[in-house]
Amino acid sequence: MEKVLIIGASGGIGSAMADGFKARGAHVDRLSRSVDGFDITDAGSVAAHLSDRGPYARVVVATGALEIGGAAPEKTIKSLDAGAMMDQFALNAVGPALVLRHAHGLLDRDAPGVLAVLSARVGSIEDNRIGGWISYRAAKAAVNQVVRTASVELARTHRQAAIVALHPGTVKTAFTEKYLGRHPAVEPGQAASELIAVMDGLGPAQTGGFFDYSGAEVPW
Repeated sequence: MEKVLIIGASGGIGSAMADGFKARGAHVDRLSRSVDGFDITDAGSVAAHLSDRGPYARVVVATGALEIGGAAPEKTIKSLDAGAMMDQFALNAVGPALVLRHAHGLLDRDAPGVLAVLSARVGSIEDNRIGGWISYRAAKAAVNQVVRTASVELARTHRQAAIVALHPGTVKTAFTEKYLGRHPAVEPGQAASELIAVMDGLGPAQTGGFFDYSGAEVPW
């Protein structure tokens, strides 16, 4: 039976992905802060929940937030707040990095596996044409580098694994409810199905990549 771990399983996309994997017969382990007390920003909490887990065929890090503590994305760098920026990095970059510290145990050394971190197209440096959202963009660019670096290291021991960043598109969740209307949005179930299909098509040749919900590569 396929074993799957969803981190951030109480969120809109994480919950839908957990349900999607379960519907196809997988054994799904779910972790979240609200249900399990899993704090991705705390190294001790991450270690306590992940140290004895695995191996899994699929691991998804579906945590993250666009607004933290009521701080909306900046429209201009003039609005930058150091504390809000640090909060973005703690949750959206450092948190996934703490999970990746345990990737060697979460994935099987001798079998195919995919570990995906949900990122965002706005983290693409090359694709940035309009500015704004400084802290969120920078944190997502940082987590993309974390994923890329971890993929290089994991390739030495887990030669059949793919460590990737995925852009789910704009999804109708509490995460995006204030920003819907600016871009086409899909329901969490559809986003989950698309992301699962993308993961199914990934192998070691794609490790270290950044892909969107259609499987297209996103520029760094």
